[in-house]
Amino acid sequence: MRFGRVAVIGVGLIGGSFALALKKAGAASHIVGVGRSEQNLGLALERGIIDEAERDAARAAASADLVLVASPVAQFPQILARIGGVLKPEAVLTDGGSTKRDVVRAAREALGPRVAQFVPAHPIAGAEKSGAAAATAELFRDRRVILTPLPENGEAAVARVREAWSACGARLSVMNPEDHDAVLAAVSHLPHVLAYALVHDIARRGNAAELFGLAAGGFRDFTRIASSHPEMWRDICLANRDRILEETKRFRAALSDVEALIEAGQGEALEKLFAGAREARDAWIRSS
Repeated sequence: MRFGRVAVIGVGLIGGSFALALKKAGAASHIVGVGRSEQNLGLALERGIIDEAERDAARAAASADLVLVASPVAQFPQILARIGGVLKPEAVLTDGGSTKRDVVRAAREALGPRVAQFVPAHPIAGAEKSGAAAATAELFRDRRVILTPLPENGEAAVARVREAWSACGARLSVMNPEDHDAVLAAVSHLPHVLAYALVHDIARRGNAAELFGLAAGGFRDFTRIASSHPEMWRDICLANRDRILEETKRFRAALSDVEALIEAGQGEALEKLFAGAREARDAWIRSS
């Protein structure tokens, strides 16, 4: 399916990559980008990510056949309220938010009956870089995009959103918003919290310069995601706080188990734990 006019609200890594991927697939005739930063929008125009820049989300969405909201999730209520009254009846709306329960609540409140046009999505394809400069047409290629369709969605709306993400090269899965937020808290949100916490702890020590100077590949790999967009991750943590706190408590207990083995000098048990973790990770890598 080819979309005549696409509005991308938030032309960062996700929104910009969505636009580039649709263009590469020949699935969009004209893409309007909406953003807060004139500099970022200018770069998006310069790179050919978008065909037109717009500061007003309502104006951009009014004539669009497909709308993607790819802003930090705390902005969703305001954005959805702005565009809800201007959506064409045949238009479809999707998003790139990393949390879904809050997004669905905001959509129902802001869109009313037009929530049937909104098919929530979450592309599991982020990176530590942000902005239009980081966007790439290949970001979603063979990467998973989770759809969390609503009971209000008709088959046609879901099909059109599936086609849009499929045109980007994504592999699609379906979950409900509650399960999505619980699963992503464990395998995405918690790792980001841990990476931020570790870098923060090292940075505030008196010998931080020495520690960073001696840090090597392991520290770099583990903390890579601490370079992610702070505003976005602030919003994710607040939106999914109950699920994330469950995971931090679970992790604290797991870390205590490791501490106990180290303190007791139980090398054999420690090696067994490490071996089991390596085997589980290696199996995941082989299957992914």
